[in-house]
Amino acid sequence: MGTVKIIFADMVLSGDNALVIGMAAASLSPQLRKQAIILGMAMAAILRIVFAAGAVFLLKVPGILFFGGLLLCWVCWRFFKELRSHVPQKAGEMLEVKGYLGPPRRQLLNALITITIADVSMSIDNVLAVAAIARDNLYLLVFGLALAIALMAFCAALIMKLMSRYPWLSWAGLFFLIYVSVEMLWQGWPHLAGSLGFGGLSA
Repeated sequence: MGTVKIIFADMVLSGDNALVIGMAAASLSPQLRKQAIILGMAMAAILRIVFAAGAVFLLKVPGILFFGGLLLCWVCWRFFKELRSHVPQKAGEMLEVKGYLGPPRRQLLNALITITIADVSMSIDNVLAVAAIARDNLYLLVFGLALAIALMAFCAALIMKLMSRYPWLSWAGLFFLIYVSVEMLWQGWPHLAGSLGFGGLSA
């Protein structure tokens, strides 16, 4: 079951990251837009590798499951707002248009700044979510992190297109993340309470 959770979480979070990259690059001219998307995807994959290096240490942090659940709650809220604003559909539509034809260097820089901030934030989200789901299973952790890196490097654009074409996939992904976050909070609280000396409250 943990493997299935990690696969779905990686797919949804990678697709969400790709949507942000697509929206940031949509205002560029076609040539610059392609460059920005390629750079953004590569940067997201590299950042996942960097943060994954410290994932083993995260598993030793008391209450990591509970805090991972809180993190996923925030991701769910952000994803919900994107869906309410029809971001997946807008990203798909805007990437099909001609794009902005103004001063390219300034516009590319602005897009890359937005993409970099999003990549850092969402890479941390993805790595912590995988670590929290895997818990003390090192093999599951390695699988989840490797899958997250592979999806971001090779399949994120495809996931983004599917999410923009079929909105129900995005909503299904959101409901799955909500389920995972609630389960993580429920299972993680007793461990966190025990580490804080509130054993009576967690009983």
